[in-house]
Amino acid sequence: MADRFVSSHHLDDDALEEEQRLRPFRFSEMAGQVKVQEKLKIAVEAARQRGDAMDHVLLYGPPGLGKTTLAHVIANELDVELTPTSGPVLERPADLGGILTNLGERDVLFIDEIHRMNRVVEEHLYSAMEDFALDIMIDSGPNARSYRISLERFTLIGATTRLGLLSEPMRSRFGMIERLDFYSDDELQTIVERAARILEIRIDPDGAREIAHRCRGTARIANRLLNRSRDYAQTRADGVITRSVAEAALKLHEIDSVGLDEMDRRLLLLLIEKFGGGPVGLNNLAAALGEEMDTIQDVYEPFLIQQGFLIRTSNGRQATPLAYAHLGLQPPEGEAQIRLI
Repeated sequence: MADRFVSSHHLDDDALEEEQRLRPFRFSEMAGQVKVQEKLKIAVEAARQRGDAMDHVLLYGPPGLGKTTLAHVIANELDVELTPTSGPVLERPADLGGILTNLGERDVLFIDEIHRMNRVVEEHLYSAMEDFALDIMIDSGPNARSYRISLERFTLIGATTRLGLLSEPMRSRFGMIERLDFYSDDELQTIVERAARILEIRIDPDGAREIAHRCRGTARIANRLLNRSRDYAQTRADGVITRSVAEAALKLHEIDSVGLDEMDRRLLLLLIEKFGGGPVGLNNLAAALGEEMDTIQDVYEPFLIQQGFLIRTSNGRQATPLAYAHLGLQPPEGEAQIRLI
């Protein structure tokens, strides 16, 4: 049986260090996002050949698909430093200025949740992206004067789950705008097996496949479910994650056969039982569920829509016949035809 298990390397138990170790270092270590990877590989190779900074890149898509990971990989492939920050942290132009003036030649600045950046700060970023210069105001009133600081040529990588909330002037300044898609089961199995090697987890291919099938097409969730399955295998089995062990562990955590968790099922049941299957507006759905609208729209809906359990109609959210069938419920007869946006 030993040859069926994924081999492994030592890893520190600290959670943050564990996350860093699981993150791929090069494109060759990444699974999935094949088209995006190929375009980024070409851009990286061209920038290295020219000895110049790579074009600015905007990555968007649901959470957990590898936007931060790709930023790190790009910096590693360019052999430059990466400076990470996030939109909400940059509250004043001075916050941005301090970061930009410390960037080295061809370095990468990664801004997560870039759509949440203060608009005043965003406007100061325009000249930095286009002219590699930062304009600052000295004094105020009649004595006010503008002073321009030259910056090293750098690459900005922005990440967002809400592309529509990014202003057009900001979007237009990115040379590459790429969407990350959900992973296939095969790609996720590769991700699970790679993480198992790093974390010294004994897992057979069927166990890895079962986890891959239930992680909502998301790499981050795959790593989380692998850890939960490891705990179960360690305390309730013989330490090996087989298919039956993975099934038992995920059942304990209320992850069903297609990857829906307790909150996903609550959302669908609420939509069906309280609102007659919809359509219902996002405001009402969020209030009834006790969740923020952004959380529903960014975290829950993308996978439910992709799997065909939920659609957005011209009048609001609506459950599909597939959602009724998955929950063991009978859809209402004579239901009006669903009109897609």
